[in-house]
Amino acid sequence: MSEIYLDYNATTPVAKPVREAVDVALKEKWGNPSSGHRFGQKAKKALECARAQVASLLNADPTEILFTSGGTESNNLTITGVCQAMSGKGRHIITTRIEHPSLMNPCLHLLEQGWDVSFIKVNSQGVVDLMEVERALRPDTVLVSVMLANNETGAIQPVAAISQLVRKHGVLVHTDAAQAVGKIPVDVKNFGVDYLSIAGHKLYAPKGIGALYCRIGAPLGQLMFGAGQEQGLRPGTEPVPLAVGLGVACDFVAKDIKAEAERQTGLREKLYAELSKLGYPIIRHCDPENTIPNTLSIGFIGKNGAKILAQAPEIMASTGSACHDREIKVSHVLAAMGVSPKVALGTLRLTLGRGTTESDIEIAAQAIGRALTKG
Repeated sequence: MSEIYLDYNATTPVAKPVREAVDVALKEKWGNPSSGHRFGQKAKKALECARAQVASLLNADPTEILFTSGGTESNNLTITGVCQAMSGKGRHIITTRIEHPSLMNPCLHLLEQGWDVSFIKVNSQGVVDLMEVERALRPDTVLVSVMLANNETGAIQPVAAISQLVRKHGVLVHTDAAQAVGKIPVDVKNFGVDYLSIAGHKLYAPKGIGALYCRIGAPLGQLMFGAGQEQGLRPGTEPVPLAVGLGVACDFVAKDIKAEAERQTGLREKLYAELSKLGYPIIRHCDPENTIPNTLSIGFIGKNGAKILAQAPEIMASTGSACHDREIKVSHVLAAMGVSPKVALGTLRLTLGRGTTESDIEIAAQAIGRALTKG
């Protein structure tokens, strides 16, 4: 049985050049970057090379890149760190109803600490309305955080326009770009953000490594205490081999990012066309012209997404619902878009990657077709 991986938004395989670079770093660059001797300085040089590679992908300065353990830490560090640094100016932040739990939950924690958080709406296409952002702004607003691309639907948010809108009010801007980096060009200067989160395992690097772009001069409170690594904001001996892997991954995705985006868009549209021919009523979530190239979120009306995947074990993908304590719950993202439970429960998230082929698309469509006939 062929195994078709269509869950690249969950995680990506580690790319071959990344594996090779990490292996070399494990063998040859294992020193402590804070040590003054040859082994330490060799590791330090590798670490700073990786920092420059990440910065290059984002059009940032290397001094603006902080290595973290991943997207979750980057989001937590930003939300909590900014609020700590800005608490004297105000105690209100703005985010959306479709954010990843690694951002949503820190915001809920802030509510418990006496902060005000506005969770703004999205439209039926999963996109934030600029007017909603403007209406939510207050004199005591210190931060707006809006993800760049949604992990479930792939919808791209108007981050640049949001930054332009709120900057005149002196409000800081963060974007969780974990699902966008490596799939579409991401330029921190064009987006006008102060902070941007990256997760290595979403762009063919190992798990356990990520980065936070923090614009020069942007305030960020210290949450961890130790030595002075990562400008004192993320103390602890740096995981040099993992950082090397992230750096090489950034170079790997940068070399052909536009061509690869076009290829994946073509495969995604072929998959949609094939699924449309199956004869079952479907609804496509979000405008394909405004989603990241690899993501297709599609609802089979009246069907159960989990059952479809169970009947098609060769396909590795995700659904638009989750089972908690024996109760099936609709995705908070689809719910925020106003998608009915009947459609949401039948939703599949099919996400492509650099390893996806045209043959994979054909096999996947046929497998889903067979699964649908089984009920």
